[in-house]
Amino acid sequence: MNWDDLKYVLETVRHGGTSGAARALGVNHATVARRIAAAEAALGARLFDRLPGGYVPTEAGFDAVATAEEMAALQHRLDRRIGARDTALQGRLCITAPELLFQRILAPICADFIAQHPEIDLQLLATNENVNMAQRTADVAFRFSANPPEALVGRRVLATQASVYAHRDLIAQDPGGTAPLDWVRFAHWPGPPPEVTEVRPNLRQRFTVDDMTAAIGAARAKIGATRMACFLGDTDPVLARVPGMPLFPFRPLWVLTHEDLRQVPRIRVFMEFAVQRLVALRPLFEGHSAS
Repeated sequence: MNWDDLKYVLETVRHGGTSGAARALGVNHATVARRIAAAEAALGARLFDRLPGGYVPTEAGFDAVATAEEMAALQHRLDRRIGARDTALQGRLCITAPELLFQRILAPICADFIAQHPEIDLQLLATNENVNMAQRTADVAFRFSANPPEALVGRRVLATQASVYAHRDLIAQDPGGTAPLDWVRFAHWPGPPPEVTEVRPNLRQRFTVDDMTAAIGAARAKIGATRMACFLGDTDPVLARVPGMPLFPFRPLWVLTHEDLRQVPRIRVFMEFAVQRLVALRPLFEGHSAS
């Protein structure tokens, strides 16, 4: 059989149907259906039941998917090993980082690196999600994490801290103490930590968000105060720390790559460059740079 046909079987199961597989593979629906039919003809087995609700894998289909996943893992392993032999300071280098970290901190670092290494095609995948480094989705990851994945290697660059921030105008009008303080809460957090309520016992919940970008937007719009990492709050021109609020431990920042790629020159050079620049910003991340 054409082993490439198994990719279409695998993606159909991963994405719950041929439409999702077509989007993932960059082809049309008919191509996915045709390649699945070719795989079934070559194997002499039905891999999917065609039901009104879509393609449902049979037992043979699940067996085919397991084999396809093993083949994909072997291909990615080969890609990493071949890539690790690359000795030139040129070519594609994809980094992944949270969008706000790139916006506030990494953008000028990347700009300086590009100026020094114009032959390296630097690319960014801006996301808070963990990407699959084993599949070379990205070569270098910047992540805030207490425990990074074991398959990745790198350096714990900085300890980071957070505090409570609000719009400067809101703070100027705030009498402090037991006066009410409007609060922007995160949907996935249980509520303000006791260290905050000890300083400001009369918090009034005004707005709920599920994303740090939204929380910053709410604070900038004077909806209320909220907790955020110091590297975000202290670099925002319209925000300031609420007086009397303590610092809170935040997840440390790591710079990571896959263990098979750590000696690739362009990856090693970029990681060393970024780490050096980040370490110079230690006071900002640790919350000691605010005026």
